Amino acid sequence: MASPRFISLAAALLVAGTLTACSSGPGMRMGMGMGGPGQTTMARMDMQMGSMRQAHEKMMAAKTPEERQRLAAEHMKSMHEGMQMMDRARDMPADPEARHQMMEKRMEMMQTMMKMMMDQMPAVPAAPAK
Repeated sequence: MASPRFISLAAALLVAGTLTACSSGPGMRMGMGMGGPGQTTMARMDMQMGSMRQAHEKMMAAKTPEERQRLAAEHMKSMHEGMQMMDRARDMPADPEARHQMMEKRMEMMQTMMKMMMDQMPAVPAAPAK
């Protein structure tokens, strides 16, 4: 059975993704054009995803339950930092192409987090054929 902690985080990611997709309207702040702060934000998101992947790989390769638990805490911290980064990156660029790229990057980050959470869940047996 999935841990309530992972289910809550997965739900938060889904909600964040939905809100992100709906947030591209005229009320957004301007000033994050191509090559500007938006590019810097996307580069930081790439670095954060790399950090999360490294933490996840270490945790999955753990040899003992104690080591896995310690690494799981580090991985969870990395994922929380990723969520905080996405919260800080809510302002979308004014340029439609840059806005699209930012939304793609956020979706990639959310999908990465969800896959990592799924990797930690126990395997669910397939339903028997009827």
